[in-house]
Amino acid sequence: MRTVFKTSYDADINLFKHSAQRNWYILLLAFALALPFLISSFAIGEATNLLIWAIACMGLMILVGQTGQASLGHAAFLAVGCYANVLLQERLGLPFILSFPLAGLIAGVAGALIAMPMTKLHGVYLAIGTIAIAILTDDFIVIATPLTNGVMGLFAPDISIFGYGFNRYGNPVGLYYLILGITLLVVLGYRNLQRSPLGRSFAAIRDSEISAQAMGVNVARTKAVAFGISAGVTGLAGALMGHFAGIFNNETFNIILSIQLLLAIVIGGLGTIHGAFFGAAVIALLPQTIAMGRDFLNKFMASGSIAIPGLEAAIFGGILIAFILFEPQGIYGRWFKIRTWFELFPFYRRDMFRRQKSYLKTERMR
Repeated sequence: MRTVFKTSYDADINLFKHSAQRNWYILLLAFALALPFLISSFAIGEATNLLIWAIACMGLMILVGQTGQASLGHAAFLAVGCYANVLLQERLGLPFILSFPLAGLIAGVAGALIAMPMTKLHGVYLAIGTIAIAILTDDFIVIATPLTNGVMGLFAPDISIFGYGFNRYGNPVGLYYLILGITLLVVLGYRNLQRSPLGRSFAAIRDSEISAQAMGVNVARTKAVAFGISAGVTGLAGALMGHFAGIFNNETFNIILSIQLLLAIVIGGLGTIHGAFFGAAVIALLPQTIAMGRDFLNKFMASGSIAIPGLEAAIFGGILIAFILFEPQGIYGRWFKIRTWFELFPFYRRDMFRRQKSYLKTERMR
């Protein structure tokens, strides 16, 4: 059992809670750096895809998990980041090292502008509004064919930084390390956002808008800022998705992608960076797991190919329902409970994690 004695308020905002936690993350980073030498090229590609999904999940987590604003339209910002990154490189001739952050900035500005008329919406109404954004973005990509090439799509050029090329097939290890570095920067930015006054304003709005307003938080402006930061990080993930896929069109960023993103952070654990990675692992690796399971059954049963339409969507839905019913705090919530049980044994009580109502009486009729 580990006991941390706090002697100042600085202990609450340190990057790591204690030295043991820091050492565990150093070991995890060492494992991530050594991973390409331990797995095949195909597995390296899957690990790279997982990191891209983790960045996208962290982008949505800032809005949903930290600020409590539901969104089913973040595929639109994936598309904005992806198209902006490629068009800046092809039309303006900018290198990736400039087009990539600019793509995130463009997506962030778009998110903040869209958030302004939606700051008064709550719950299901906000979700419906964001769905409309995703649908309109899909239509806009088709309408703006001279710019986006419509349904034919665009080809993402190979990433080149100071003459060194990164390609999914030609240089998978280099691409993995590049995206790992970007992921680490996003994680550090997210962690520092959580510890900042702005991040605490996000949490205050999530828990109670009335209480946050009473403490001097400008709710409308803070929501717009949260939407902008969330869209910006998601746009960075969209730019990387374009380079990872190689070719993309309007169907690449459909409403299903937005639903998968929301499923990922709910399954992983809302409001935590760990939850973004756990959810990304489920979304990125589950299709391959289903494919390998189907191949095993075909080989075991000595029969032809088994193809069940909608199998992947049904499994995703079943997993989501199971977590909502039995573990609303997601994969990270279950891991946290297991870890706490070992730390506090034999003093652990089941009621320690009983769900509490997070709203005030004055907000129940809203």
